[in-house]
Amino acid sequence: MSRKWIYGKQDWKTFERGQENCYLMTNGFGGFSSLTMTGSAARNDHALFMACMKAPNNRYNMVHRLSERVEISGESYTLSSQEFADGSREDGYRYLAEFAYEDTPVWKFLVKGVQIDKEAALGQEVNTAVVRYRIRNRSRKDIRLIVTPFYQFTPKGEDPEADRRFRFCGDRIESEGLSLYFRTDGDTEVIPELSETYHYAYDACDGRRSTGLAKACHQISLEVKSGDSASLAIVYSTENGGIGEQEDAGSLAESVIREMKEHRNALVKKAGFCDETAAFLVKSARQFVSRRESTGGKTILAGFPFFEDWGRDTMIALPGVCISTGQYEDAESILRTFAKYERNGLMPNLFPEGKNEPMYNTADAALLFVNCVWLLFRATGNAEFVKEMYPVMERIIDYYQSGTDYNIHMDADGLIAAGSGLDQVTWMDVRVGDILPTPRHGKPVEINAYWYNALRIMGEFSRLLAGADTSEGCRAENVPYHSGEERYSRRSEQYDRMAEQAVKAFRDKFWMEEDHCLKDVVSGTKADRQIRCNQIWAVSMPFTMLDADKERQVVETVFEKLYTPYGLRTLDEEDAEFRPFYGGDVLERDLAYHQGTVWAYPLGAYYLAYLKVNRYSAQAKEEVRQQMEVLESALREGCIGQLPEIYDGADPVSSKGCFAQAWSVGEMLRVYEALEDKHAL
Repeated sequence: MSRKWIYGKQDWKTFERGQENCYLMTNGFGGFSSLTMTGSAARNDHALFMACMKAPNNRYNMVHRLSERVEISGESYTLSSQEFADGSREDGYRYLAEFAYEDTPVWKFLVKGVQIDKEAALGQEVNTAVVRYRIRNRSRKDIRLIVTPFYQFTPKGEDPEADRRFRFCGDRIESEGLSLYFRTDGDTEVIPELSETYHYAYDACDGRRSTGLAKACHQISLEVKSGDSASLAIVYSTENGGIGEQEDAGSLAESVIREMKEHRNALVKKAGFCDETAAFLVKSARQFVSRRESTGGKTILAGFPFFEDWGRDTMIALPGVCISTGQYEDAESILRTFAKYERNGLMPNLFPEGKNEPMYNTADAALLFVNCVWLLFRATGNAEFVKEMYPVMERIIDYYQSGTDYNIHMDADGLIAAGSGLDQVTWMDVRVGDILPTPRHGKPVEINAYWYNALRIMGEFSRLLAGADTSEGCRAENVPYHSGEERYSRRSEQYDRMAEQAVKAFRDKFWMEEDHCLKDVVSGTKADRQIRCNQIWAVSMPFTMLDADKERQVVETVFEKLYTPYGLRTLDEEDAEFRPFYGGDVLERDLAYHQGTVWAYPLGAYYLAYLKVNRYSAQAKEEVRQQMEVLESALREGCIGQLPEIYDGADPVSSKGCFAQAWSVGEMLRVYEALEDKHAL
């Protein structure tokens, strides 16, 4: 049970409308497939087959797009759609009758009595892509379907050289030492090389590379007699074994399509959500989970099409992407990987590729690591995993207390200060040359909310491992306890003392009585009193420092000043630094990124905070459900079935940034989890 997204001709009244929405498929290996609903490449990152040579970030744009046409009695009708750099277009969307996306993208064309259904799919944890056409010729004439693949064979985001050559070698396509294995049950014909230069409308509007090149060296065709039905399959793989030797292309395509649907439906069944939208988001969440070859474990990709796997994003996304969906083994795998790479109490913000060292420029990932272990324990009752992670979590607290890299340290008042110079250590981490548009050096509000939460969690874990009962319902039935661990008892007392010290300082230094909310940072600058969304985490975390009345005031102020149906603004509209629009070149985008731009992921924390201050009442849950109904429109726009990174601050009508963002999806799944009482929070 999940939603099926269906689009009709009303959704592509014009060529431009047809490029507004795209689909996304991923392969759990870092590779993906994404084109618009009319089948065009509107970005240089669009591809029918973006393979991944080393999971998860070494991606190559192999099959950029397919040009498709059908010949009927000497007349040629173009089915594909594409915009070119010279201003010309393929307008096949005129024959597109329907586009649907549930588990795979399906295009349905109708031209002169000929019905053509096209479906694509990716193999899981392999670099295999398939396309299958089903043709029903209800006309009185014989027809011929002709498909011309256009290749790039370049690292994601790069353009092939103009003099690059492609060779069709029967079972593979070759170029510059790269091979793409190929199989079809159609007729294949080598053709003189064709070269196309595209216009990428959705890169041009953001000041990115607006044109790109791809080439073709062969075409595939299939003849269908009047009154007959037939199918045409095309299979690609970066490895010969991905295609196999015995199966024909049609059987291979059928098995990949079937396995992809079974895989996604199994995810929904395991997660157990009742709500249709939540069930679909379970599938969407899985698209961010990938193998990481360098660590041998799982990871979470932050967003498509731009982002890689980052520590902060992973720790924010993991609770919803893995825990809310019941993917506990993946959660453990990811947390073990991060535990292995902990250094000086910090978690990597960027994982190594090749011989590169991890980057640790984040003050929040390590504290959120502790929170992830807590949420996983609350869902599973697995105290053995807590014991395994405990030494790493100890080091995190110890280093934050004594001081570690990036000027991250506990001040004399018990609160955490972080950052200096041009450091970027919170999620509002944009730097433009020597400019920090949102300087947050000092004591950021969410970092201290995470700090207090981590201290309380460590107190609970210490009591758990010492064999004592806990005040927060930490103990679960049949959980093995470890008695005789005196050090755990001493640790629990230490963490409790530190938490009590932090509470007193936080309430004294962050609360703004006249504004009914919290400071964004304690730094002695004008940035302190800016009303930002970061304060919502001081209410939504499992353990919090404010009394019930002040928590309610924070929630109401955030709603009044920052709430939109698609996310929270990063800055109050009345602030002099508010920027209403996100777009333009890199400088313009970065200056607006956290200065009012609406971010989707903090909306999850807002809803969780609202439910909390209203004691999860039936009325509060119904209000949240009603407010979340509009998410269906968000899921229909941009990347179909996904939630994006950001929207404009003034009028959030179109998704921007990454069209699919892991923490946006994950945080909304946590809200659905709370609404359905799937786990105690």
